[in-house]
Amino acid sequence: MIKEEAVSRIKKLKQERKAVILAHNYQIGEVQDVADFTGDSLGLSQEAAKVEAETIVFCGVHFMAETAAILSPRKIVLLPDPHAGCPMAAMITGQELRDWKKRYPGRKVVCYVNTTAEVKAESDVCCTSSNAVRVVNSIPDEEILFVPDKNLAVYVGRQTGKKIIAWDGYCYVHNRIYARDVLEKKRLYPDAEVWVHPECRPEVIDLADQVLSTGTMVKAARETTRRQVIVGTEAGIIYRLKKENPKTEFYPVKEMAFCSNMKKINLKKVWKALEEMKFRVEVSPEISRKARGAIEKMIAI
Repeated sequence: MIKEEAVSRIKKLKQERKAVILAHNYQIGEVQDVADFTGDSLGLSQEAAKVEAETIVFCGVHFMAETAAILSPRKIVLLPDPHAGCPMAAMITGQELRDWKKRYPGRKVVCYVNTTAEVKAESDVCCTSSNAVRVVNSIPDEEILFVPDKNLAVYVGRQTGKKIIAWDGYCYVHNRIYARDVLEKKRLYPDAEVWVHPECRPEVIDLADQVLSTGTMVKAARETTRRQVIVGTEAGIIYRLKKENPKTEFYPVKEMAFCSNMKKINLKKVWKALEEMKFRVEVSPEISRKARGAIEKMIAI
């Protein structure tokens, strides 16, 4: 299908279905271009909660669409590719979290948004990479359980001074960014500033000038006076950074920092999702009720 035709059909179907398209910063460029809102997990969660559309087409991965369905139970939430999952979210189940909590009675559980609805339902409060430090600081306890990202847990522990007991999970994309990758890029671009995501390994974070979520990277890109920036996260964000800030040169710290699940959605799948109203993501009322409390606490913070 010709790109222009797909875009035209999507625009027409959006009106007919009273739909809004949300896209994560890691989506391919053509999907970002057709979206009504592009952002990080927190920003898209907030948009999902407040948009007046009857249908949400979520261009991201499954846990994100689940979050939208929880926050907007009266809306239809569609995920254009039902196989767009998150390996990190799959690293812990609700039952595993219930068993783990028994080993640490009385401890509060902070749950990264990159988890299933069932895991959120077993947690006290959710967080994203952009507000994880604030969320943990909002809890008076000095010892906290954190699931599932151990790298983000280390970063939060350093920033808050609290003892963070972490689940042994990780984002395979960020975990495969090594200190040697940063040092090599710095050798090639010695005048560049280094931004990395807090899901990166501690030794990578130690080499960064700034540690930023994807949403914060977008804001920082608009404000920076640096001519060159090395970006340590999934390489899909480079498209948006370059598009919105053509005077700045952005380099991925690793060209193969690539999430295959984030790249499963394309224009044709967005069009088919709207035309056939597929694939709908739903969460059971009981799990949704429990998970919504943890998500709403995060959004309030």
